[in-house]
Amino acid sequence: MIEVVPAARLGEGYRRRITEVFVGGFGPDFASLSKDPRRLADAFEHMLVLDTFHVGLVDGRPAGIAALTDGVRPSTRHSAAELRRHLGLVRGTIADLAFRSEFQGGVPGIRPGAASIEFVATSPDYQGRGVATAVLDHLLALPGYTEYVLADVADTNTAALSLYRKLGFTEYRRRRVRHTRWTGIRYYVSLRLVRG
Repeated sequence: MIEVVPAARLGEGYRRRITEVFVGGFGPDFASLSKDPRRLADAFEHMLVLDTFHVGLVDGRPAGIAALTDGVRPSTRHSAAELRRHLGLVRGTIADLAFRSEFQGGVPGIRPGAASIEFVATSPDYQGRGVATAVLDHLLALPGYTEYVLADVADTNTAALSLYRKLGFTEYRRRRVRHTRWTGIRYYVSLRLVRG
């Protein structure tokens, strides 16, 4: 059975395991920084804003995550010094610049009262078991929102795009990226779901 709870309720003692799910889901996107999942987890552990994340637990273990924000409040806050400490001067600086560009500044054009769903990830050990669906269903059932935005999903993440479409999300923007050579990503796709 999959139980979904706010990460803040789990507390700091779960931060590392939540970060490992983050790295398990997004590690390939960060392969140019490091191919070592432990090194990436060390580098990223400090930056997740736990108040915004929800965690899918399977037998009490974090198996999937997603952040829910108002599109303005960040779900990550990174330290350039911490990134450099774990990734080295060059890669840490590249990560800092990339994160400033991609993860800060909010969701462009998000409407008041809309929710931004960010960093949906499932640990590789639990992929295909409905964990991401359970986490998303949980977020979509929370009160206070009638519109949900998934901004900048990599076009290479076909499984995620398929799941989002199955849940009723529709594409509203496609943005070409300049880092295709390093990441393999050609476009970031943004999707929206409006309810009632």
